[in-house]
Parts: sequence; C-alpha cells; structure tokens
Amino acid sequence: MPDSISQTREQEPESGSQTYSKTDKTRVRRAHKRARYDREAVHAVLDAGFICHIAYVIDGQPFVTPTAYWREGERVYWHGSSASRMLKTQRAGVPVCFNASLFDGLVLAKSGFHTSVNYRSVTIYGSAEQVEGRAAKERALEGLFARMMPGRWESLRAPTTQEMKATSVLWMPLEEAVAKIRTGGPVEDDADLTLPIWSGVLPVRQVMDKAITDPASRGLPLPDHLELFKVG
Repeated sequence: MPDSISQTREQEPESGSQTYSKTDKTRVRRAHKRARYDREAVHAVLDAGFICHIAYVIDGQPFVTPTAYWREGERVYWHGSSASRMLKTQRAGVPVCFNASLFDGLVLAKSGFHTSVNYRSVTIYGSAEQVEGRAAKERALEGLFARMMPGRWESLRAPTTQEMKATSVLWMPLEEAVAKIRTGGPVEDDADLTLPIWSGVLPVRQVMDKAITDPASRGLPLPDHLELFKVG
C-alpha cells in the first residue's frame, strides 16, 4: 500500500453513482421501505455516530466487537491495539460485517404488536485493509480526532514511535452498504384508533455533558476547542 492516505485517495476512481448497488447481502427484505441506498443517507447516519459493532468469525466462532469509527470519503476507519486478536484477524482479509446504529425514540402504539422504536442504522459488508506506514497512520488518527474532538489533535504531544507501533488502523470501503431508518409515529390497526390508550413518540437524543477536569490538569481552564463540553 502507499505510505500515505492522501496518495491512496488519489488512486480511488470517482463514482458517478449517487447510490450503492443492491446485493444479496444489502437488500432489505423486512420493512424494505425503510431501506436507503443513497450515499447521502448512508453518509449522514455514519457521520452522526461514534461507535460501531463489527462482526467476524474466528475458527468457526462468531464475534461482535464494539469500537470507535470514523468516515472519510468512501471509507470507514477503526483502530486498536496491534496485538488485538480482532484486528489481527480482520487485517488478514476475513469477511466482516460493520454496523452503526442510532436510537432515536420509543414509538408507543395502542398495542404491543405495533410498539416500536425510531432508529437510524448503516450496515456495510466487505473486508478490512490495514493502513501502512507511520505517516499514514498518524494522518488517519488525526481524522479520528477531527471527527470526535475537533482541534484536540493539534494541542497534544506527538505520538511516540512505540505508541504508533502498538496501534493498528484498519479501513473498509463503502461498497456493499445500506441504511435502514424508521421515523415518525406509530402505525395502528384501524380497529385500534378509537381505543382510549395514549400513543405517540418518546424522543431520545444524546447530548454532551459538562466536562470533568482531571486533577493532573492543575487548574488549567477548559481549552477553546472543547467549548462544546462546557454546557450539558
């Protein structure tokens, strides 16, 4: 692989398609009207989340591992310890299934059968590749910080050689990808509409809480790039 992500990106062909192709794996069969194959929807869900779950198989045993992720262009990235069994297995090219899900609300119907949840999710199928070379890994990890804590990377000490050796970064292309999204209120049976039972949606959202200063900060004020964390 090239020793920088920028070089790798330059070699990626530009796709004129605004949608991802349906495959046997990505075709949604249950509640298929909730499926979205357009790039805009898939990107929006990925960019709204921070944690994914990655499924893979080792010696016939399936595993699912949660990890932080980030998207850059038509790729999703994740990282971990170079000694991790998960990453060692995934970088060997085994098939993986990546899922990121966001919980948006409880949908309370007049019956248990129609009670549901509002959510946004993206599932991606493929195999992972490893980012090679220190410069490329640093650039990738900078992308992680830019996604989660903009401005933080620039304020930190530089990673050591040993830290970079101990860290692996993997990526997977957004090729076999699909979003599945549910929004809106409950869907009721006509016979239930007049029942004297409350129905509606209890929205759920994730918010940043007030920052907790570590004693090692020795009274330093919260930096400007963490302004978002000042108010819950």
